[in-house]
Amino acid sequence: MVSDSDTLVDLRNQLQGDSLKKQLSAVHELLALGQEGIEALTATLVGRKDEPPTILDGKIFQVLYATEQENLRHSLAQHWPQGRMPTPSEQGVDYGPLQSLLIQQDFEEADRMTLAKLCELAGPTAVKRKWVYFTEVEQFPVEDLRTIDRLWLIYSEGKFGFSVQRRLWLSLGQNWDKFWPRIAWKDDNIWTRYPGGFIWDLSAPDGHLPLSNQLRGVRMMAALLAHPAWSEEG
Repeated sequence: MVSDSDTLVDLRNQLQGDSLKKQLSAVHELLALGQEGIEALTATLVGRKDEPPTILDGKIFQVLYATEQENLRHSLAQHWPQGRMPTPSEQGVDYGPLQSLLIQQDFEEADRMTLAKLCELAGPTAVKRKWVYFTEVEQFPVEDLRTIDRLWLIYSEGKFGFSVQRRLWLSLGQNWDKFWPRIAWKDDNIWTRYPGGFIWDLSAPDGHLPLSNQLRGVRMMAALLAHPAWSEEG
């Protein structure tokens, strides 16, 4: 018979493994063990503090935050005042609010915030009009697009982000007619209605979010996916 302590050890070992699927499964199983599991998750997260944040770190941070234990939230805020991921910006844009929404898994509001931040990158005129011209995308700093992308990646179990969308788009031979249905932006040649038609949780297909100004059509998306941020090293 396996004791609770053996289970705890096994799950902690699973967190150290190479399989993301098993790591994420261990997070949920540890959470289900109650306070002991929460303490194990906290210890794992703090033990990885000096390492670059990964999808595992993002998931642990999310589930610990969601426990709504004030002492735990206070501890997280002490270690990481802005969230688990650093958010560098070449233009001094504050991505803290976006990180906060993603930690809370408020993907719909995070999507709106992403568009607001893209407008901020494009300049005051874009902020005023509340959308981005495709011609403005190529001027976006590499660092900022990567920051936005990494925030979406680490807080979505690797399902969402521009880089995920680009990978799918390339895998489909850059064929937009195949790409839109693959990420559930189109069905039977009919565009998905915003916002009610979209899926604002992790049951959505890979690449479903962020919408990145989806209503403006293919040229905006093409400019985003062709940006140097995805082809440069780093």
